[in-house]
Amino acid sequence: MLKLNDDQQVRHLANLELLARQVVEGFITGLHQSPFHGFSVEFAEHRLYNNGESVKNIDWKLLARTDKLFVKQFEEETNLRCYLLLDTSSSMNFPEKGVNKLQFSIYAIASLMYLFKKQRDAFGLCLFSDKIDWISPVKSTSTHLFYLYAELEKIYKSPKVNTTTNITDVLHHIAQEVHQRSMIIIFSDMLENNMNPEKLNALFAAIQHLKYNKHEVVIFNVNDKHKEFDLGFDNRPHHFIDIENGDEVKVHPGKIRDAYRASLMQYRHELELKCAQYHIDLVDANIQEGYNNLLKSYLIKRNKMI
Repeated sequence: MLKLNDDQQVRHLANLELLARQVVEGFITGLHQSPFHGFSVEFAEHRLYNNGESVKNIDWKLLARTDKLFVKQFEEETNLRCYLLLDTSSSMNFPEKGVNKLQFSIYAIASLMYLFKKQRDAFGLCLFSDKIDWISPVKSTSTHLFYLYAELEKIYKSPKVNTTTNITDVLHHIAQEVHQRSMIIIFSDMLENNMNPEKLNALFAAIQHLKYNKHEVVIFNVNDKHKEFDLGFDNRPHHFIDIENGDEVKVHPGKIRDAYRASLMQYRHELELKCAQYHIDLVDANIQEGYNNLLKSYLIKRNKMI
């Protein structure tokens, strides 16, 4: 990774840009339309079609009922506005070897930013842990893109230690501060609330707050499936240390695996149900599968849904 001393060096950030360009141009080929669309497109009324104008907005269903050509009119048409939220709490530094959850998320976010810039959409970045640590404005310029790459570079080089998560308060704050209808994309391991029913209900209330304000929400649930979901450790006693608060426990994974997985799967099931209820995309982002394949499969799926 490059060493950054000041914002003047942002334009020389070739590593994230090159990576993002390779990923995006690799999977965007063959997509006949953007997988994302603007949100400020509100239907206003019909008017009679004028000969010679585009047929793009003709209401064909109304034609079938009335045998007349009417055009849909819209109040406003703008490009997409997107906020990318990155969980930088210490649990995202897992695992210690290879690409961890934080690095995986940084690569994926850099790729999405490049895609938004290519589509001339506006995007911003929010870094959070137990609170919002840093948030940018929403812009679509090349300078803005490299400025955000620089911020991602900083957190990549200096990840947080002994820092907890409070995603519930963060989402409420975003819902209150972001007034224009936007896409909110969250990269988090979502592990803060899984053992506490009260915290879980509070999380769902925060997600509902975003949806009430008419934001589209996508959650990339970043995880190391083998170790975090399946508890894939050797069948011998292990000494586990909580990355966020330093708590320690000695346990034999084989003796608790079934109960652990049952509890985690129950939380995951409830999260899936709530996301389905609020029409939120919940993406299982297993870091072992690679961010390239994850984004490619998700964007192709999204493109087919449009």
